[in-house]
Amino acid sequence: MSNPLSLNYKIFGQGSPVVILHGLFGTLDNWQTIGKQLAEHYMVVLIDQRNHGRSPHVVGMNYQLLADDLHHFLGQNWIHQTHLIGHSMGGKVAMQMALEYGDAVDKLVVVDIAPKSYSGGHELILDALLAFPLDAVEDRKEAEVFLSQHGIADFGIRQFLLKNLTRTKDGNYEWKMNLLEINKHYEDILANVPATASFKGKTLFVRGEQSNYILDSDVPTIQTYFPNAALQTVPQAGHWVHADAPKALLEIILNFLGGA
Repeated sequence: MSNPLSLNYKIFGQGSPVVILHGLFGTLDNWQTIGKQLAEHYMVVLIDQRNHGRSPHVVGMNYQLLADDLHHFLGQNWIHQTHLIGHSMGGKVAMQMALEYGDAVDKLVVVDIAPKSYSGGHELILDALLAFPLDAVEDRKEAEVFLSQHGIADFGIRQFLLKNLTRTKDGNYEWKMNLLEINKHYEDILANVPATASFKGKTLFVRGEQSNYILDSDVPTIQTYFPNAALQTVPQAGHWVHADAPKALLEIILNFLGGA
C-alpha cells in the first residue's frame, strides 16, 4: 500500500454513492453536468485524481497508486461500497480499483477505454503544453492561439486543455495539473491495467461510435477480467462521450445503475 493522498472532491445529491473519475488532463468539472443530473437519484462524488485539478501534485503516477488513492478516499469518507464510473485514464483506475478492491465496488461503468496498453496519441499535446510560455501569455485568447499554432487543431481539445490554465496570485498563469509528472509517467498511463484477478460484479463498457479506443477485438480480454461485462456503443460520439452525447450517456448510466 502506497501513501495515499487527500483528494479534492465535490459531492452532489443524496442516496447510494456513485464516484466518477475523469481522464488524462481532466478535472472533476468535466463531469459536473452529468454528475448533477445523476445526483437526482444518487449521492454523486466527483474526484480530482492526483496531479490533476486541485488534488495534490506529487511524485509518482501509475494505476496502482491511483487506485490506492481512491481506496483511501473511500475509507476517509466512510463509503464502504460505491458504483464507480471512470472515463479513459479514469476508466483504467476504476478497473484497477474493481480488480484489487472488489468489495468496495458495486456496479462498474468504464467509458471508452479497454484494460489493454495503448501506443500513445497525446505526444503532440504534451509537446505543446511543455512549450507553453506561462510567463509570457497575457490572456486566454493568446493561450488558445499558441496551442493552435503548435499543432492542436481541434477547437474542442484546445478548450478542454485550457480549463487547466489558472491565474496565480501575482497575475501570471500556471497549470492546475502537474504537467511535468504527467509527462514523466506518460508510459505508465498508456500501460495496461495490471490485473491479477477478475471482478465479477456487473460491469458496463461504453464506447463512442467514432472512437477507436475499444475495438471488437478487445472484448475477449475485457470478459477475461470482467466476466459480467456488457458493451454499449453511443452513436455519433467520439472519445469524450460525456461531452459529445451527454443525454445518451446519462440514459445508459441510469438504466444500468437502476437495473437489477
